Amino acid sequence: MEFNAKKIDGANAVVTATIDKATLEKNLNKMAQEAAKNMNIQGFRKGKVPLAVVKKRYGDKLQQDAEAESFRMLLIESLKQMGINNADIIGEPAITKYDKKEDGSIDVEVKIASRPEVDLGDYASLIPEVTEKEVTEDEIQARLDEIAKNSAPLEKIKRKRMAKKDDFCVIDFEGFIDGEPFQGGKAEKYTLQLGSNSFIPGFEDQVIGMKYEEEKDVVVTFPESYQAKNLAGKEAVFKVKLHEIQEKGETLIDDAFAAKMLPGEENATVEVLKEKIKEQIKAEKMSVYYNQELKPAYLEALVKATNVDLPETIVEQEINVALNNQVRSMSEEQLETLRNDKDAIEKMREEARPNAIDSVKATFIIDALAKAENVNVSDQEVTQVLYYEAMQMGQNPQEVLKHYEQNGYLPAIKMSMIEDRVITKLLDTKLGK
Repeated sequence: MEFNAKKIDGANAVVTATIDKATLEKNLNKMAQEAAKNMNIQGFRKGKVPLAVVKKRYGDKLQQDAEAESFRMLLIESLKQMGINNADIIGEPAITKYDKKEDGSIDVEVKIASRPEVDLGDYASLIPEVTEKEVTEDEIQARLDEIAKNSAPLEKIKRKRMAKKDDFCVIDFEGFIDGEPFQGGKAEKYTLQLGSNSFIPGFEDQVIGMKYEEEKDVVVTFPESYQAKNLAGKEAVFKVKLHEIQEKGETLIDDAFAAKMLPGEENATVEVLKEKIKEQIKAEKMSVYYNQELKPAYLEALVKATNVDLPETIVEQEINVALNNQVRSMSEEQLETLRNDKDAIEKMREEARPNAIDSVKATFIIDALAKAENVNVSDQEVTQVLYYEAMQMGQNPQEVLKHYEQNGYLPAIKMSMIEDRVITKLLDTKLGK
């Protein structure tokens, strides 16, 4: 078998080869011999079936296996010659040519993408200056008042009136689609805050104005993006009965309240609670500051300062993702125009290329930074984050995790967590942490 394996740069290689008939025959015989060992054919003892009989019966399958084995051997020899480790291969090799010749040989061309070497240089010198965020007394007091309000007990209003926004309404409801009830669409004595947007869009608005013991049909349409696919986009009628209206009572902000808000804290006082609130607000401000200002600026500086060879197949994939997102927002008329204009599609690809290159480069830079700073995120941590977020949203954690797994989102989520962790670590060095 003749082949030429050549590295184009630090991330791309191409292999051209001719898999000759002799190599294919050799592998075909090997496959036939392996098959004959366990084959049961009437008239022959097990393991004694002639190769000619095996080839006649399973010729097409054996031919495919022989070609696959020859191709596998070609890749092994090519990678060995170029000094590329299997662990550094990114994605599947792209077969750009596979021509079967009349003499029984096959001309092959394969493009291989591998993980590039990234020279980060003096990456610490590019870290932007970091300023501590201050928290005012007014901000602390406002948060304390909010906590007190949210923790206040619900009390039935003293006089009956119509429901209005921000009220807590105790209701019964049952949903129907095409006259039939559906699973999960029924509850009794459910407390719903009007204006919380926790129900289907339009539901809470129609409860506003209802009176005690009033019954009403609330008509809504489930969003197209609704998690339960059997309900997405469908119109539903909810039979609703309002039992009573509640509102938040008053909460006294004293040391007893602080002790309730800080379980396990010794000598909890209002002043200690305020200190905790100050720390929380500061952490929130620093998070926004890091994520919206410093991290993008630092990553942009790294991308500009770092030269790295990029796997062309990965860049093309990133361009495809960008185009798919763009196409999804187009009207049918725009799509029809695009289908008939190949030049326009190519123009879109070239316009998307610079951002795709920066995105792919940033991914490899983050990976190199994580190794340099010994930062890692385990698969278990990814699962824990997804479980927590799912529970916060009232979703089934196992179903959410399964959805991400099936759609191949987990690696991207993990990389995002690594990016956040490693850049946060580097920014914190500016604060002496």
